Amino acid sequence: MDALYALQVTWFVLWGVLWSVYFMLDGFVLGMGMLYPFMARDEKEKRTMIATVGPVWDGNEVWLITAGGATFAAFPTTYALMFSYLYTALLLLLFSLIIRGVSIEFRGKVEKQGWKRFWDVGIFVGGMLPAVLFGIAFGNIFQGLPMDASGYHGTLVGLFNPYGLLAGVLFVFLFMVHGALYVSVKTTGGLSRRAAAFAGRSWSVLAAVAILFLVHTYLSTGIFANYLASPVLFLLPLAAVSSLALIRLQLSRGSLAGAFAASCSTIVLVCATGFVGLFPNLIPSSLDTAYSMTITNSSSSVATLAVMTVVALVFVPVVIAYKAWVYRVFRGPLNPEDIDSQKVY
Repeated sequence: MDALYALQVTWFVLWGVLWSVYFMLDGFVLGMGMLYPFMARDEKEKRTMIATVGPVWDGNEVWLITAGGATFAAFPTTYALMFSYLYTALLLLLFSLIIRGVSIEFRGKVEKQGWKRFWDVGIFVGGMLPAVLFGIAFGNIFQGLPMDASGYHGTLVGLFNPYGLLAGVLFVFLFMVHGALYVSVKTTGGLSRRAAAFAGRSWSVLAAVAILFLVHTYLSTGIFANYLASPVLFLLPLAAVSSLALIRLQLSRGSLAGAFAASCSTIVLVCATGFVGLFPNLIPSSLDTAYSMTITNSSSSVATLAVMTVVALVFVPVVIAYKAWVYRVFRGPLNPEDIDSQKVY
């Protein structure tokens, strides 16, 4: 293995790690947003749900920005084509994330019901729309985009194909269960119990969607080619399935923290399963594999990747340490009765 290929593989792994960590962290914020209008019964519980993610939601976005930046720097051709071919879809995703952040921060600025109801809708839309769009985007990438030497032959409507929509549904339920478990851990009383009960009920739907998605992935994509070539890799999706089952087991034992930890590992393992199956492709072509974007035909130079690796080795541990500190500081559950005495959201 020469130096350039080793760096390309390294950055593919880091690329996958960045996306996996982002989905694990921001997934519970998106899930909270989807559940927020229906789970909170009064103003106090609404403020409590927002406060559970208030100190961390913006920091979670760092992983998304870093994933995008890593794509731009390490695989610039893939970045250029992705943001050209999927421009409208990615613009919708960007707007939905902006709506989510603005809604969380602006809702409590004015004590008027109309103002708060408006931003309540924004929190829901900012939770549901990104989950759907992320699922559709990655579903289409796994399936392959219709591109060849003359460019991209797809449309925005074409992205809403059965497999892409199924991936969107999977992401929605994955994040809803994740968000419900997070709320159950971070709150007390009736809100915590309702969140845990919802996670238990929706887990069955998530499991059914996950099974359907696995079958459809086998039939509609080339993701399993790497697994069939190296059967030992099947340990990865097996671990993802086991982790999903562990969520239900921990809930049945009454261990909310254990269920949330299992949900975190499920998201990471599901993402890892997809990325391992995708390798060495970044954007496969559904028309001709010769036109697929891979780590070798779309990467930066060896010098660029080497510098990026040094920078990553220095700063990624710093980011991880900072995030660990933030989550430790805000690790305790929120009591809805304390919300009124604190000037938060």
